[in-house]
Parts: sequence; C-alpha cells; structure tokens
Amino acid sequence: MDREISIEERRKDARKRWMKIACAVLGVVAVVAIVILLVGESVKESDLTIAPAERGTIESSVSASGKIVPLYEQAIVSPVSTKIMEVYCNEGDKVDAGQSLLKLDLQSTEMELRRASDEVSMKRNEIEQARLNNATYITDLEMKIKAKEMAVSHLKAEVANEKRLDSIGSGTGDRIREAQLAYETGKLELEQLRMQLANERKAHAASFRSKQLEGTISARNLEEMQRTMDDARVKAPRQGTVTFLNKSLGTSIAAGEKLAVVSDLTHFKINGEIPESNSGKLSIGSAVNVRINRNTIKGHISNISPQSVNGMVQFTVLLDDDADKLLRSGLRTDLNVVYDIHDGVVRIPNGSYFQGAGSYQLFVKTGEGKLERRTVTLGDSNFDFVEVKSGIQPGEPVVVSDMATYKNKKSIKLK
Repeated sequence: MDREISIEERRKDARKRWMKIACAVLGVVAVVAIVILLVGESVKESDLTIAPAERGTIESSVSASGKIVPLYEQAIVSPVSTKIMEVYCNEGDKVDAGQSLLKLDLQSTEMELRRASDEVSMKRNEIEQARLNNATYITDLEMKIKAKEMAVSHLKAEVANEKRLDSIGSGTGDRIREAQLAYETGKLELEQLRMQLANERKAHAASFRSKQLEGTISARNLEEMQRTMDDARVKAPRQGTVTFLNKSLGTSIAAGEKLAVVSDLTHFKINGEIPESNSGKLSIGSAVNVRINRNTIKGHISNISPQSVNGMVQFTVLLDDDADKLLRSGLRTDLNVVYDIHDGVVRIPNGSYFQGAGSYQLFVKTGEGKLERRTVTLGDSNFDFVEVKSGIQPGEPVVVSDMATYKNKKSIKLK
C-alpha cells in the first residue's frame, strides 16, 4: 500500500530539482564566457569607417564660428524727427540706386530750409552793402589825401617864394616863418590822413572778412539743411535688396532712428568669433577654411577687433569667391583658421573621436583580420585630417568611427 509523501519531503525534492537547473544554467554561462574569452568579440567591418594613415601636409588650425553677412550693407536713418507718410516697397524687394523707399513728413524741415535760404540772402546783401560802404569811405579819404597833397605843395611853393622875396629885400623874416609853419603843419596833416587811410583799410577789411565769414557760415548751414532735406527723402543709396524697412505709417520717428537697410545679397563676407584663449593664433591675412554643408570655401582674415566681448574676439573674413551659390545671409558656419603648416607628417582623417591634441585609444586593423587597440598621440588638426605624433605608421588602417562601445576591449575580430 502506497503511503502519502509528506510536505517536507516534497519541498526537499523541489529544492534538488532547482539546484540541478541552476547548475546547468551556470555551466552554460561558463561555457559561453570561455568561448567569448577564447574567440573574442567581433564586429562587422562594413559597420566601421576604416582609413589608412598617410604622410601629407597638415594645415594646423583653430576652430571658430561665424555668420554670413552681406559684403555691402547700408542702414538709412532718419535725419530729423518726423512721421512716415507713405511706404513704396517691402522687405525682400530689389531696388535701384536712387529709388524711393519711404515718404516722410517734411513740412517743418522745408520751413527751416526756406528760413536758412532767406538768411543766406540777407547775409549776401549785408556783405555787398558793407563792400560799397567801405569803398565809398576809403575813396573819400583818398580824395582828401589828394587835396591835402595839393595844398601842401602850394604851401611849399609859398615858403620858396617868401625866401626869394627876402633875398631881394622885399620880404620879411616873419612872413617866412609863417609860411614855413603853415607848410610843416600841412605835412603833418597829410601824414595823419595817410595813416588814417591805412588804418581804415585794415579795419574795413577785418569787418568785411567778418561779414564774409558770417555769410559762409550761413551758406554752410543752408547746405547742411539741404543735405538733411535730401536724406529725409528716403532713397536707396545703391542697388541691392531691402532687408529691413520701417513700415509704421503715422508713427513718430526720432532723429537717428533706423528706417531701412539695403544690402547687396550677391556678395558676402563672414563675421567670425573665437574664444579669447585662442585669439593669439589670429593674424591679418591668415587663411580661413569655411565649412558649409560639407563643402569648403576659402578666405582670409581682413580685420580683427581689438576688444573682447563676453570672452569672444570678433574678426572679419573676406572670401576668395564671395558670390558662391552656397552663401546665404544669416547662415551660421564653422571656421578653421590656419595658423601653421606642417609638411610630411603622418595623418589620419578627422572624425568625432578627436577632441583636441593628446593621448587616445584607437583601433588599428592588423593582417590577422582583427582590430588591435593602441595608445596613440595626436597633435594638430584641421577640418579633414589629424596629425599622428606616435603610435601609428603610414599605411596602417585606422578605425576613425565611434568605438566608445569597445573602449575596454584590447582586440576585436572583424566579420
């Protein structure tokens, strides 16, 4: 007769079965681990980017960022406080030089212009009147001097006549002295008139120059008012595209407020910026490689700002082909500023693995169909290449794709 198995015995049997299963699983895991250790992890070669190291030239460069802007751009500001009355175009419209963009309220400016014109006319009349008065006064003095010269000549003759009469006994000493005194007095009066004429000429000349200066100032004020009036007739200064336009009809506009911007969108330059720590590698004329959608446009630095703003130094890049079809106003770009050139160095393609000069763990393909991890020292770089200072020889294939997943592996088999 069968007896009933106790609960305790059933539990013991269950634990034995679980122990057997656990041992079997551990055995399988151990075998797999041993196989992995013996065989090694593998990766498909087609999933990697492998390129051979080579000898060549490295243009050492430093990275910067830039923004494409029009080569020629001119802002138009209001020369007076006014209002916008009419708008003749829109942003994005192409305009010719001299084409009207806006109409401003110029009533007060026109009144000031007329007042300035009237003032110039008054000054001109005052100058002409002063010239005539001066000429009349000087002429009167000159006529007085001529009359005095004639009188002095007569007095001189009287003195000579009295002396002749005295020599024949018909004259007297008193008459000679009277004639001589009248002659000397006449000479002094003549000299006084001549000095007065010289002084009056100088005084009138100075007064006339002052009047002329006032007239010149008034004429300049009129010219300035006329220029202001011309500027207030808002016209395109050159052929281009309207990239900004204030279209607030009836709104009060302060003097100096921007009304429009006309840009040449067929030629461009780049406003670049670089961290202050790398600004020492910038110099006027340095070559610059501009990367746009995996394409490179070459240029050079034309200007460097002497000041740092928020830790960044600004500079301007002029492009060898400033009309390239890839250029778009406002587009952000990556720049590589070349500061040195190394010939005959070992180089490998640049990639996401490179974070600056220093020591790296890179995988090199061996002849045994596997990848071997090496410690490699990298140096300068540019958009395309990185300098290899040690660890890799020319011709050795190097993995330049991301291998962060295998950073702890010493070798990897290729499939």
